[in-house]
Amino acid sequence: MAFKPANNIQDLQYFGEFGGVNPSISDSSTYTFLSAKTMFDTFEGNADGCYLYSRHSTPSNLYLGEALAAMEGTETASVTASGMGAITPVIMQLCGAGDHVVSSRTIYGGTYAFLKNFAPRFNVKTTFVDITKLDVVEAAITPNTKILYCESVSNPLLEVADISELSKLAKKHNLQLVVDNTFSPLSVSPVQLGADIVIHSLTKFINGSSDTVGGVVCGSQEFIDSLRNVNDGACMLLGSTMDSLRAASILKNLRTLHIRMQQHSLNATYLAEKFEADGLKTVYPGLASHPSHDLFKSMMNEKYGFGGMLTIDVGSLENANALMELMQEKNLGYLAVSLGFYKTLFSAPGSSTSSEIPEDEQKEMGLSNGLIRFSIGLDADIERTYKTMRACMESLDIL
Repeated sequence: MAFKPANNIQDLQYFGEFGGVNPSISDSSTYTFLSAKTMFDTFEGNADGCYLYSRHSTPSNLYLGEALAAMEGTETASVTASGMGAITPVIMQLCGAGDHVVSSRTIYGGTYAFLKNFAPRFNVKTTFVDITKLDVVEAAITPNTKILYCESVSNPLLEVADISELSKLAKKHNLQLVVDNTFSPLSVSPVQLGADIVIHSLTKFINGSSDTVGGVVCGSQEFIDSLRNVNDGACMLLGSTMDSLRAASILKNLRTLHIRMQQHSLNATYLAEKFEADGLKTVYPGLASHPSHDLFKSMMNEKYGFGGMLTIDVGSLENANALMELMQEKNLGYLAVSLGFYKTLFSAPGSSTSSEIPEDEQKEMGLSNGLIRFSIGLDADIERTYKTMRACMESLDIL
């Protein structure tokens, strides 16, 4: 039977302590024990169902974690206060001084900055590679490599990782394949393709309302337990704890993710096809012109489409800025970073979300000044949206 991630979420059943259809929110930072021995056992990790302190876990956070683990098909999950609060503990948990990471070169700017500028303080070094070239990836692996890191669909260039083949490489060299699936929830299920650990920024599509920052690590029970360990767990000791109220809010929004992702994908596909037909340099995994179109198609859960992210190149930063300002003025969306909102969001990543990457490296990876990254919204009349966007481009002589 095919893996159906939305069904896995739908099939979970939670009741609040008074029978509410939503689980009760645990609004406590600390928890009482009926015996001193139970407290001791909980500190040692040997008391199932007991809560110690909210930095360790809470019922609300565990409800959300269980739903996200079901979505990704992992044994369990741990939610965090931000996407970076999920990414950084995973790297620090798996790597010690002298260890090495092989990472895709096109990743979220914050992840890049952590691996390039911060992790070396702890003598953890990273080699950045073109993740689409498997021979280059394997050549970068050293005896000290611990992690193979990528994004299912990369930020911002929308390169697609061949997760199944990367998994074979990871197993061959005894590495952990860590996949950030923020751009493609439901559309791609990395663990089903061989990934060991899946990360999301919950801030984006999963929450969907741009009112909350959060993250999650989905993985084996053993690995998640290690992250939460009171003695040496990176999530526990680095303190990237999600607030229970936020966890409850995200859980409610998660239940409509399947509907939202279908509409994001439908709208993005429509616009990408129109933009490409107009002669714009358009990148979208759903286009036959995308170099990894067939690969994405082979990996995807077809019902949820190719995702809501696309890029166009309008030639210069001046053109990009002028177009984005005009589109905002015409109420076509917001000139803003982030993604997954009900309104379309657009930004020039070279000077925003990827600005941590030096200019020479941006050029090498193909990130041009004129690139605009779109997170396509939930517009009910996408044809009207396109016509107005096209009129904006014509008025600026971009078309």
